[in-house]
Amino acid sequence: MNQANITPEEESQWLEKLVGRNLLEKMLCSFSKSTGLKAILVDTRGNTLVSTDHEIMDCSFCRKIRSDSSGTRKCQRSYARACTEAAKYGEPYIFRCHAGLIMWAAPIVLNEYVFSIICGQVLMWEPEDYFLEEIEEMVKGLDVDVSAVKWAAAQLEVMSSDKVQAAADLLFIVANQIMKSGMTVLAQRRNITAQQARLAEEIQARKRSEVAMRTIESRAVSSSSLDKEHELKTMVRNGQKLAAQQLLENLLVDIIEINSEHIDTVKARVVELVVIISRAAVDGGADLSVILQQNSLFYLELLKITKSEEICIWSRDMLETFMNQIDLNKDQKNLQAIQKAAEYIRENFRKKITIEDIAQVVYLSPCYVSRIFKQGLGCTLMEYLTQIRVEKAKTMLKDPKYNVMQAAEESGFEDPAYFTRVFKKLEGITPSRFKQYAL
Repeated sequence: MNQANITPEEESQWLEKLVGRNLLEKMLCSFSKSTGLKAILVDTRGNTLVSTDHEIMDCSFCRKIRSDSSGTRKCQRSYARACTEAAKYGEPYIFRCHAGLIMWAAPIVLNEYVFSIICGQVLMWEPEDYFLEEIEEMVKGLDVDVSAVKWAAAQLEVMSSDKVQAAADLLFIVANQIMKSGMTVLAQRRNITAQQARLAEEIQARKRSEVAMRTIESRAVSSSSLDKEHELKTMVRNGQKLAAQQLLENLLVDIIEINSEHIDTVKARVVELVVIISRAAVDGGADLSVILQQNSLFYLELLKITKSEEICIWSRDMLETFMNQIDLNKDQKNLQAIQKAAEYIRENFRKKITIEDIAQVVYLSPCYVSRIFKQGLGCTLMEYLTQIRVEKAKTMLKDPKYNVMQAAEESGFEDPAYFTRVFKKLEGITPSRFKQYAL
């Protein structure tokens, strides 16, 4: 189906099935909290599918522009164009919206569907008279207070080109993580049909076995069922999804073969497997309340099933749901740990911070927190600390009351020479030269 032929609600539901709305909102909110910039997810028509309004609102300038319906439509067209351009180039697309603000888009492409994460609402230069005059020209035809809009424009945050590019790159990392999650689910769905066919074929093959051999084999299956169930529980708890799927299929074949004429008996055995798998999911880290709620829904669905083949399909979906809960809970905990680590660094950058200090704050091992921080934000803990310190130093260097040595000391650098090397590596110029240009 062409993306242009479906509604925004259908697009949103399709994306949520692949990635999960909770994970989408969590990733966007973590980005927004870490950077202070608002992020939204849009489609190729500029419709907003997921927003972080409850965390960070639009700037005053944008709210005034969107107070008029024509302004809202122009914003939507800007987002639509940015979404298309970002997908065309396959990388972050930095653009200027219809009202003159700097924004950027990170593309998300899943099969024939295209989305983008939009972020920004900043300027890259101090607003001068010609810009304010340009703003007045841009809002012509809108039912807004022009003076109030120009005042709001003068209050916008000004970001350097390096910082804009860094924020765009970070947003691209978030978009890639969303694409990775979505493509994994799509690949799993493509395999379902083939796996179902193989399962049905194996069931039919076993049904053709001789009656005498069935009796003997049924006893062997019965004696090994407990071992297989114990193995299945271990696989689920350890997150071995593929191995658990294969073993569950094997168990289902055994159950259906022995009880092919008694669907209620098959259901009873499957309920036992649901109990085993759900307990293993909780042991693996899934949320108990969510698992209990899901169990209730599964039992109601199972009651309505009348065919063995449908039970096989249902059982596979049940296993995948429980194992996804394990992964989801783990991802949420990792995001919370990354956010807490970043907050700790921002609050304590003047101190001598070690990876061990950060690990104690988030209650994780130094090795593990280093790995998930790098995976989540694209930089190491110490690189992030250095970036924060350099940004604080830049702010002080713009203030005449601080010299280079004071800026280094106040931003957490004990060695002025090391401060100079790091500053030049990140900014391209020395601190003293930066101060000359800033004043």
